[in-house]
Amino acid sequence: TGYHRGIHYAYDGEHLFCAGRLPAARSYARQTEEAYTALLELAGELGYHSLFRMWNFIGRINEDNAERLEIYRDFCLGRATAFEKSRYPLRRLSAATGIGALGEGISFCALSAKSGSCTPLENPRQIAAYHYPPRYGPKSPSFARATHVRHTAAATGTGTAEDAPPPLDTPTHDRLYVSGTASIVGHASVHAGRIEEQVRTTLDNIAGVIGDANAAAHGLAHGYRLTDLYRAKVYVRHAGHLDAVRRLCAEAFAPEAEIAYLNVDICRSDLLVEIEGIAR
Repeated sequence: TGYHRGIHYAYDGEHLFCAGRLPAARSYARQTEEAYTALLELAGELGYHSLFRMWNFIGRINEDNAERLEIYRDFCLGRATAFEKSRYPLRRLSAATGIGALGEGISFCALSAKSGSCTPLENPRQIAAYHYPPRYGPKSPSFARATHVRHTAAATGTGTAEDAPPPLDTPTHDRLYVSGTASIVGHASVHAGRIEEQVRTTLDNIAGVIGDANAAAHGLAHGYRLTDLYRAKVYVRHAGHLDAVRRLCAEAFAPEAEIAYLNVDICRSDLLVEIEGIAR
């Protein structure tokens, strides 16, 4: 474990976990750029080059900063600048969630891998977030719709083993990390004010990005179904919509899936729900 330029981190020879917090401020672009630059720098120095999942919890996400720029767009500006200055390729951007928080400031965390393989996936129903038009802010959101990871079950622990490659016969397992997904088709929000339609469109978007056809288009051997998501987080803007959202998600996901429901704001003011998950 350790601390590097505002980033707390821990690693085990196969995975690196990083986390940080930005205090409440009049604007966040500069702080976000510095934090993500430090995160990418740390991952590179430690040899965990495959960033595969990011989470960002943003206080007052739909409100304006001191310069009258929405705080989510302010955050996206700083994150995109960090990736650009670090020369991080767009095609390698990972799955991510950018969601509201019940407090001030911004908290973030990320996972990177040392070995195995990571494949970012885009959704044929949606424009890649990093290609959104300028109407969504000075810099587009920097993430992929999902990341498929073939993890290597390498030995973990202390000592120098973490610096050695895994044996050739080391078993592997696949995971598909689905980004925070909402009722967006192309680049536009759809079904404003209609919670059930937004949930159904969100589930359709997830099914599209994880399905067999899209997996094959990204060079993967197989895809997944909604019932393969064994863990999910469902972010709901209005508490009064929770019952309807629970019902629709119960119909879509497997009975044994672990689902957490959180009452927070979403990255666009016209979106009512966002869902992320992990399939195996």
